[in-house]
Amino acid sequence: MKYLDEFRDPELAQRLLDEIRAMTTRRWAIMEVCGGQTHSIIRNGIDQLLPDAIELIHGPGCPVCVTPLAIIDKALAIAARPEVIFCSFGDMLRVPGSERDLFQVKSQGGDVRIVYSPLDAVRLAQANPDREVVFFGIGFETTAPANAMAVFQAKQLGLTNFSMLVSHVLVPPAIAAIMESPTNRVRAFLAAGHVCSVMGAWQYEPLVARYRVPIVITGFEPLDVLLGIKMAVCQLEEGRAELENAYARAVQPAGNQAAQRMLLEVFEPTDRAWRGIGEIPQSGWRLREPYHAYDAERKFAVGHIDTHESPLCRSGEVLQGKIKPNECAAFGVTCTPRTPLGATMVSSEGACAAYYQYGRFVTLEGENN
Repeated sequence: MKYLDEFRDPELAQRLLDEIRAMTTRRWAIMEVCGGQTHSIIRNGIDQLLPDAIELIHGPGCPVCVTPLAIIDKALAIAARPEVIFCSFGDMLRVPGSERDLFQVKSQGGDVRIVYSPLDAVRLAQANPDREVVFFGIGFETTAPANAMAVFQAKQLGLTNFSMLVSHVLVPPAIAAIMESPTNRVRAFLAAGHVCSVMGAWQYEPLVARYRVPIVITGFEPLDVLLGIKMAVCQLEEGRAELENAYARAVQPAGNQAAQRMLLEVFEPTDRAWRGIGEIPQSGWRLREPYHAYDAERKFAVGHIDTHESPLCRSGEVLQGKIKPNECAAFGVTCTPRTPLGATMVSSEGACAAYYQYGRFVTLEGENN
């Protein structure tokens, strides 16, 4: 805790808040891309401590939240098959599909298991040669290298009963889509530090140049977030648009090159649908041709699935930063962690989950939501 406490010092936080307040002369909307940053902001009340002129917009940086409903329904169809052991991280089990979730599939007899690494699923495939083992591979660039390694290792081992349902998404194309939206209000971005620890900073330089938008690579502790906000506001007030790194203790310019090589070995870019947002060109990964035998979507022929979104859920608008969670009529009423209408209410990084967990039920006049 010693090293974490260093980034939670209230006196240093107040100093950063005073500096932000002193330099702010105009209204600015800044988007934190990552759901982990959103939870840090809401948990620590950072949005309520900032000057009224600074609005924080919660971005689509929760991989569970943006996994499209069609992929969830494909996962449910595969998991219900009697020959399948379906493996997933725990945060996917309560994400609602069109009619049910993975917990319900499990309660109805499906062999659904929580694992803590994709390599656990590879080991299950080795131990159960008479069963099909499927791993649900979702996430941003942070989790993708381990998933790529699992597929790579399965091929090296000659396993024919292991496959992966892939739903990986990429941050830079999402930023581009936000900037090109006709309703965009974002003037600067706090980029996700853990993504950049893998991919480095170089992917964001073309975005800064093309859209003339400040991007600050930011960590997750209160002082990390406040420093990122301060650097973004400083750029905006001075009329600059640069890529800056406020998380240098974890992020190097080139990133983790070994992880990047593994990604390029196993995955290739593809267009990807984002739940609540729509399709974003070249915003995801799929398995390269040499690894098609490990593609669960191909193996189980679940290419076409009819989906049915809840008409009450406005999580798509939350993910696009158009509304705050507590501006949705269903929030905290028909949509709760026990009865979620969308993934943003059940994911550990979902904005709706953060607002519910930390009591943001009422929008007060004059308050930054």
